[in-house]
Amino acid sequence: MSRSEQIKGFSELILLALLKERDRYGYEITSEMEEKSDGIFKMKEGSLYPALKKLEEKEFIKSYWKDSFDGPRRKYYYITKIGVTELQKQKNQFENLYQIIQRFI
Repeated sequence: MSRSEQIKGFSELILLALLKERDRYGYEITSEMEEKSDGIFKMKEGSLYPALKKLEEKEFIKSYWKDSFDGPRRKYYYITKIGVTELQKQKNQFENLYQIIQRFI
């Protein structure tokens, strides 16, 4: 299993963490994922938008349209209070998992 495949299991956690920093639009999200992972994790649009839709359905994030100075309107996403709570829950679960794995390696 590649590192990129391993990271995909944490894409919801990563998306929520990025949106906690600030509101973002799709291309900005994928660019930031790639940059922060040193090019290892590349989420394509075909995966990103269904993941964002799923987060919206769970009410962890919401979206709005905003005019752009250099192109068409963009759909921005932001984390909700419920999403912040979920982010903390997932972060705690990840840290617990990491600690367990550390015991074995």
